[in-house]
Amino acid sequence: MTAYWCASAWLPDGVVNGVLVTESSGKITSVSVVDRAPAGAVVLPGLVFPGFANAHSHAFHRALRGRTHGGGGTFWTWRDRMYELAGRLDPDSYLELARAAYAEMALAGVTCVGEFHYVHHAPGGARYDNPNAMGHALAQAARDAGIRITLLDTCYLAGGIGEPISSDQQRFSDGDADAWASRVAELRPDDGFRIGAAIHSVRAVPRAELSTVAAFDGPLHVHLSEQPAENEACLAAYSLSPTQLLAEAGALGPRTTAVHATHLTPQDIALLGGSGTGACFCPTTEADLADGIGPARELVDAGSPLSLGSDQHAVVDPLAEARALEHGERLRTGKRGRFAPAELVAALTAHRALGWPEAGRIEVGAPADLVAVRTDTVRTAGSLAEQIVLTASASDVDTVVVGGRVVVRSGEHVLGDVGGLLTKAIERAWA
Repeated sequence: MTAYWCASAWLPDGVVNGVLVTESSGKITSVSVVDRAPAGAVVLPGLVFPGFANAHSHAFHRALRGRTHGGGGTFWTWRDRMYELAGRLDPDSYLELARAAYAEMALAGVTCVGEFHYVHHAPGGARYDNPNAMGHALAQAARDAGIRITLLDTCYLAGGIGEPISSDQQRFSDGDADAWASRVAELRPDDGFRIGAAIHSVRAVPRAELSTVAAFDGPLHVHLSEQPAENEACLAAYSLSPTQLLAEAGALGPRTTAVHATHLTPQDIALLGGSGTGACFCPTTEADLADGIGPARELVDAGSPLSLGSDQHAVVDPLAEARALEHGERLRTGKRGRFAPAELVAALTAHRALGWPEAGRIEVGAPADLVAVRTDTVRTAGSLAEQIVLTASASDVDTVVVGGRVVVRSGEHVLGDVGGLLTKAIERAWA
């Protein structure tokens, strides 16, 4: 058993000073108010949050940071560069890159990642001897980095609506949804690894195949209406919006998360909210790729719970994502305070979107996931504890505990120099 004394902690009812959290076998066994740290307790400085959930990640995209900004372009020209990188990966280089990317996430307070995984096979589409070799590499990378993972195994079958898969996309495809489901059925969860499914998009999964993926028993994610061109193509082909097409396939509901959900009609918002479908916003990526600003407040008001992701990892900072969510709303509407700090913390800790409903709270029975954010830095000094989510950054994360194990201490990851790990892995990925 380990005891952690928090100078202050974000509990289910708000910020409380002097909180003692005990854990055993990775689970919280007691939460009590104690004025001073007892002898033998690990002292956590600043404000301690539950672990952050990164609900949308493409780990290999981390190797694109700082390499896609020359000459302008659009989302679609950025995608060409992404395909070039994807074509270079193998299970060993993917393990090395994902390990470093997940360690960077841990430094930022992430205790669980949702990996939207579609680089399944060898270049050209040939199967590895182990057909889930790339997925297993991601699971091992998360173990090495000390965080949990939900592998959102992604069905990706077409190059666009009515278009065959391209040569760049062949390694993403299983051929059809039944073959995808058969491969996914070979995956086995463990204590730190759970399995979900993903529809890449209505562009990449034909209408007739959507219901097969939607029938997966677990978390289901989907890129939804990230670009106007996707909406236009879907309307032209089916006379339905992407959201309507997913509803027709039975793909909406409380276990589903729509990623981006940027270009929605009022009818789309009503469908998503009315079905309890979640929405994962990735504000720094949506800004970097010039996607636009989605209707986050309207989705929440309609009934969609929010989560946050770092997507292509142009920035790995959950606190920055939360702040950008609120700032996007302010820019879009001309009003401040669209999301209360408590709502932003709820989005930061939305582990339910990844199939870990027991996580994301500092309470008895929850995983012992704790993120200590310093309140005395140049960014946070003077902030009210209840508002620090709007001033802190990943640089202010001091200690990260995942399942009772200290993964980050005094801002240093147990793996050592994460910048060095990233440099080596990215050089290898592009070699």
